[in-house]
Amino acid sequence: MNIRRNGQSDLVFNIEWQGGQTGAQIDLPDYLARGGYQALRRALATDPAQVVQTVKDAGLRGRGGAAFPTGLKMEHVRDNLELERYVICNADEGEPGTFKDRFVMTHLPFQLLEGMTLAAYAVGANRGIIYIRYEYPEAQASIRHSIAAAVEAGLLGDNILGSEFSFHLEIFSGAGSYLCGEETALLSSIEGKKGRPRLKPPYPTQSGLWGKPTLINNVETLANLPAIIGRGAVWYRSLGTADSPGTKLISLSGDVNNRGLFEVPFGVSFREIIESCGGGIKNGRKLKAVNIGGASGVVVPPHELDCRLEYGACAKREITIGSGAVFVLDDTRSILDNVRNRAAFFLHESCGKCTPCREGLRQVNRIIGALCGGAGTASDLAKLERYTRTMQQAAFCGLGQAAGNTLISSLAYFRSEYEAACRDVQPAAKKEGTA
Repeated sequence: MNIRRNGQSDLVFNIEWQGGQTGAQIDLPDYLARGGYQALRRALATDPAQVVQTVKDAGLRGRGGAAFPTGLKMEHVRDNLELERYVICNADEGEPGTFKDRFVMTHLPFQLLEGMTLAAYAVGANRGIIYIRYEYPEAQASIRHSIAAAVEAGLLGDNILGSEFSFHLEIFSGAGSYLCGEETALLSSIEGKKGRPRLKPPYPTQSGLWGKPTLINNVETLANLPAIIGRGAVWYRSLGTADSPGTKLISLSGDVNNRGLFEVPFGVSFREIIESCGGGIKNGRKLKAVNIGGASGVVVPPHELDCRLEYGACAKREITIGSGAVFVLDDTRSILDNVRNRAAFFLHESCGKCTPCREGLRQVNRIIGALCGGAGTASDLAKLERYTRTMQQAAFCGLGQAAGNTLISSLAYFRSEYEAACRDVQPAAKKEGTA
């Protein structure tokens, strides 16, 4: 994997290529030499409220998928009357097709650690936890080693950099559940309970880990903080757009010539990402569809790819940026196979707590299986849409609410492919092909 600069040399996750050592981990001496921990030194000399305000002014939004304003979340924790507070890094990167957080933890660990320490100082927390999925042993080892190095250098632990601020950080290993990427399920997991979502409100910023105010942010989100605090909100807003400041890490995979991790400023189009970063479609094939946002994202046809990577622009066209996963399908791929793969994944990962998700996913998988096996009917398409809409509107948590995004979007854009799989559709309709 690598990170492309996409024409800009001054980005948040900028990696200098030296001596062919591409992709090598940036150790603590290297990170310090590149200006690492200068942002923390600056922050410790200012009021924590000013750090929060800088993040708010920068317009940083959560990079895990929800896109909630990070500064506002920090402010909610900071303003809580309860003084025992926690900072948690959500590194349970379970979205299929997403590998950005793994890269940051294994190659830029100190950027993440500095970001977490800045967040802790801003919200008044003295303890933090990095919740890393079990399937990431390399990331766990990298973070564990980096925490030890930071403690030895006085950058973590008691009286950081000679100040009165102390912050202790530890790793918690998940057990392989996709659902624990949901913040309240993650909290339950840490507390030793089943990793199932909780009813909100109260939100974690009000009552989180052990009932205390808790700031929970994604790896990429927290790793943005050193650049924002170190260079200022004005600099950060010079990247991206007014609606969506900064940059985004894109996990690009599928039928493209260059797969990997790319950093792009907000405002570029998805077509630019595929052509400039991905080098176009493999083997000279034609582009058929693109899955944006991971398994819980949407499937769109080529004419939608001029949409800009921007929260407002994507929302208007019902495109979910999510974690930034972009999976490209060429004209040899089956939309139904793609949807069946995702539906099976969510059925496996559902906790079964709520009826809309538990039963809806069972029925969706049954119908998709029938369609792929040539036993589906036209009436099944109406059922698919009804079950999916029910999950979106009535499921208890984000898993069930987003599990049908790929299906419902593919029904809208590629309905003729579904109809061609129905045994009771007239042959003339089956010849129409794919939308």
